[in-house]
Amino acid sequence: MAEGRVPRAGADGKKFERRRRAAAAMAEEAPEDGAVRTLPSLRRLSRALPFGRSHGRLGISPSGRLIVPALCSQEKADPQKTAFLLRKAWTLYSVTPLYGFRRARLRDYARLLGAFIAAEKQKGLAVEVGVELDIKVALSSLADIRGSELDQAALLVQLSSRSRGSSRTSEDKPVWWGWFCSVFGDELSENVPEHFTCLPLFLSHGAESYTALVGSWFQKTFDCCFRRLAISPLNLSWMAAMWAGCKLDRAASAVELVFSVPRLAQPLDISYAIHPEDAKALWDTVQKTPGEITQEEVDVFMDCLYAHFHRHFKIHLSAAKLVKVSTAIASAHCDGIVKILHSQYLPGVLMLLTELAISQIQ
Repeated sequence: MAEGRVPRAGADGKKFERRRRAAAAMAEEAPEDGAVRTLPSLRRLSRALPFGRSHGRLGISPSGRLIVPALCSQEKADPQKTAFLLRKAWTLYSVTPLYGFRRARLRDYARLLGAFIAAEKQKGLAVEVGVELDIKVALSSLADIRGSELDQAALLVQLSSRSRGSSRTSEDKPVWWGWFCSVFGDELSENVPEHFTCLPLFLSHGAESYTALVGSWFQKTFDCCFRRLAISPLNLSWMAAMWAGCKLDRAASAVELVFSVPRLAQPLDISYAIHPEDAKALWDTVQKTPGEITQEEVDVFMDCLYAHFHRHFKIHLSAAKLVKVSTAIASAHCDGIVKILHSQYLPGVLMLLTELAISQIQ
């Protein structure tokens, strides 16, 4: 099925060195494991980036080639510290570098952010910093989530609800999570001036109103800009191919592709499920070099799936829009909603999302 399509030779250069350093995280065996939009109601600030950047979209380069890294952090990561990141629907944003951000002031930032949220919820009434609030804010570093030494450790923001009648010893209930990260974002980090912190990918889970408040505070405090991060059908096809090629020691769920049929009076989606072993076998016949993926290989993989579907149902899926990909590794929707399901591949998934976030920063 895959014969007749020869991948183009890749160009070796500095642009690919950060990916070449690590080898095939998404391809190695894993042990068993349990359109652009701004933030809602946020006013975007106008500070332009003081550095230039030319960055291709995920998987797109002059050679159509992507070197898939084996992430140095995956062996050091503590699964218990990152378990809460799994199986949640995360909304994606890209974030320009934070100006004047300091890790040593996380407790101060938490108090200021808490007072800001309380004041906004009370419609502008003054709130004293440090008083007991209904919403508790915690900021902490996730040192395990980064790809290289140049990457900043991930930053977790957690909002918890504290009922008025509860005692001080009662446990607070988390109501919202958000976290900034950079996994193999070296190219951006190397060019950023002093006093800027590069954490280009932001993921949020919880009420959109809290996302808007937290985003607004970060924008005003660190002169950065948040933008919703959509995922194009082309990038979804890359994710489908890469994740389908991952080997798991336990039974895996089906690879599911969801397509939206355009120009119909009533919305119509087509769901296409492929047995995980069949999807991996197909990818193994298509991929020429383990740990390296080309655009042509992704095209062949998708074309084979389209041909099989047409043979049985006489429907040309290539005329529809790919809107969602679901695998045992992760699921991703074109609206920028991602759910990560397997901790072994958490760094690899974040590497792809960091790549997309950086590509949106101009």
